[in-house]
Amino acid sequence: MSGLPDRILAPFGRRLCPVVAHARYGAYDVISVLDAEGPAPRPGQFYMLAAGERWGGGADERPFLPRAFSVLRGPGDGTLDFLVEDVGPGTRRLCELQAGDGLWLLGPLGVGFRAPAEGRRPLLVGGGVGIAPLAIWQDVIDAPALLGFRDAAHAEGAALMRGARVATDDGSVGVRGFVTELLAEEMDGSCEVYACGPPPMLEAVRALCAAEGVPGQLALESGMACGFGACFGCVVPTRSGYVRLCVDGPVLDADDLELVA
Repeated sequence: MSGLPDRILAPFGRRLCPVVAHARYGAYDVISVLDAEGPAPRPGQFYMLAAGERWGGGADERPFLPRAFSVLRGPGDGTLDFLVEDVGPGTRRLCELQAGDGLWLLGPLGVGFRAPAEGRRPLLVGGGVGIAPLAIWQDVIDAPALLGFRDAAHAEGAALMRGARVATDDGSVGVRGFVTELLAEEMDGSCEVYACGPPPMLEAVRALCAAEGVPGQLALESGMACGFGACFGCVVPTRSGYVRLCVDGPVLDADDLELVA
């Protein structure tokens, strides 16, 4: 496992791939696509997605930019699963896709997770749609997961991972509170943390890792326009300067960050 690369290079250009399944998990949709010509991604890498039709409305409306999504699962048969939440016109259109519809893919892109250092036990921490890259990573390393959600409808996404402890903001599922409270209970000096979720959650994870001297790998979320470093729209500050999240991330070491914005 330690010899696996953290990046698989994407083929040139985007590919129009057929949607083969659509499943609903509470507040989330899982869109499954057959990418017969693309390489298998590394956990933590992402794709730029755009619906094959009706991507941007009517004749007087500008088309939507592609959206960046981490791979939720890739079983190795060419199928890729993506976790989507309807939070606006673009994601709503993706959530409408059904088997037989077309989806434009560009990817896999970015840098994925690395195996934990020798002697360290991996611990996965996710919030909301940030569970996506952790699910495919759990398939590789079989690590325990701590997941945080807003409410019961969103917590149905926990079914996508195995044996997860769950926290919800309203206490409707699992324990009441933040997933970082579960992390503080579970963390010890022998673990290595893998996390993805909204910036406030990742900042709390980063601070906990720093306080305990524990290594962490954070999959950051950022708005991306191109996905391959041309637009500089997803730069984030690190201790050594700004990096483009789409080519230098989205997975960054927690100790390279002074603050998760």
